[in-house]
Amino acid sequence: MGLFDKIKRAFIGEEQIEQTEVTEKYEKGLEKTRKSFSQRMNELFANFRTVDEDFFEDLEEILIGADVGYEATMEISDALRQEVKFKNAKSEGEVQQAIIEKMVEIYEKDNTEKPTIHLNNDGLTVILVVGVNGVGKTTTIGKMAHLYQKENKKVVLAAGDTFRAGAIEQLVVWGERVGADVVTGKAGGDPAAVVFDAIRQAKQQGADVLLVDTAGRLQNKVNLMNELEKMKRIIEKEVPGGPQEVLLVLDATTGQNAMVQAKQFKQTTNVTGLVLTKLDGTAKGGIVLAIRKELDIPVKYVGLGESVDDLQEFDPNEYIYGLFSELIQKSL
Repeated sequence: MGLFDKIKRAFIGEEQIEQTEVTEKYEKGLEKTRKSFSQRMNELFANFRTVDEDFFEDLEEILIGADVGYEATMEISDALRQEVKFKNAKSEGEVQQAIIEKMVEIYEKDNTEKPTIHLNNDGLTVILVVGVNGVGKTTTIGKMAHLYQKENKKVVLAAGDTFRAGAIEQLVVWGERVGADVVTGKAGGDPAAVVFDAIRQAKQQGADVLLVDTAGRLQNKVNLMNELEKMKRIIEKEVPGGPQEVLLVLDATTGQNAMVQAKQFKQTTNVTGLVLTKLDGTAKGGIVLAIRKELDIPVKYVGLGESVDDLQEFDPNEYIYGLFSELIQKSL
């Protein structure tokens, strides 16, 4: 059974979905996108007469406006053309349901499992957190530490961003807030040395997780990537199999610029997962679909608010529900 069918069954009472705290956070966090998207789709269907080229052009404009991305938009548009041609989908409800089903298919692909963080079951898990300045990288680390603390894991933080003014102090404040030790070095010092000290301290304390902050900007991109590689070599030497994750933090409000950043980091370092921050602050939450279509990197966390509890493990089902619930209800 596909995700769309599961959601549809839930709405008509064949399955019961509890309105959990997580579901509520997704619905609230995606409110701007959902309202903007639903409003434009409602306007499109308010003038609905027939599925002609004008209809497809308007639909493509709406999807691209929500940052669903060019490739995903064209796939949805082409699929709808086939639906109309071969299945004779002509009514508003049939066409709207076909659009939603294709969006669900794009995210599901061949894997409907919830993305998870790879943990080292035999010792210390090291998670390297990368991204440009201003995307919320240090704040994300603090919130991740809080999540792991709630799971009764001992967490240590490494202040590896020694170049940005205030970055070390910011991480120290987060460490105090969530009750995690922070290993620091001198401002402008060697980030790899901080990582080395942090690994040693984490091992001595029997910590479960080490979260490593990294620089978001140096003199140029080559220097930045060289620093990341140096840090990775230290981790690989000290922790077999590490780093277990390299998470790239992206600001969802920057839309396609976030996609550009993801492509650049993917070219130069082994990114294993994405964290999309500030998803609640944009009307273009379709960027998640664009990333899924164009990059083979799973989204592992999303920021759905400003509080310490508003960083959530990414759940595709909750995302689809939070994004399209109004349209799904209307299509039933």
